[in-house]
Amino acid sequence: MLARYNRIANERLFAKCAQLDDAEYRKPRAGSCGSIHALLNHILLGDRRWMRLFQTGDRVTPPLNEILYDDFSELQSARAREDARIESFFAGLDAAFWSRSFAYTNNRGNDYVDTAQVACSHLFNHQTHHRGQVHVMLSQTPVAPPPLDLHRIVNP
Repeated sequence: MLARYNRIANERLFAKCAQLDDAEYRKPRAGSCGSIHALLNHILLGDRRWMRLFQTGDRVTPPLNEILYDDFSELQSARAREDARIESFFAGLDAAFWSRSFAYTNNRGNDYVDTAQVACSHLFNHQTHHRGQVHVMLSQTPVAPPPLDLHRIVNP
């Protein structure tokens, strides 16, 4: 359910961001990462980081301010591919996955171990948290932010 919500919420958010001119899209704003552009890149970076951990055991966290895609349309395409990967991954999980733990190193070099329940909850909570920040940033532009309430997306 959360993977499906993530995909649909991102589709809605990116559709609105696509209506912004480039200056408005990149304009410095208060909040994590400092702009809509940087924040959308950060969300994708976080998703890729957690999915690599789940799928390959990759422990390393990259710099969290890395810009993966400078071009909006390339970022939007990459976002759609990542959302499809996330949705497919969670649809295909077996019960054994939920008994696993995941060891990783955060961006400050600290080592942690989280259960699958905590790590997956963090993946989806991180997305929602930062989409909320993009939503606020959009409200400061001429483009109205989209509705992103979970219960209206998964049960329209």
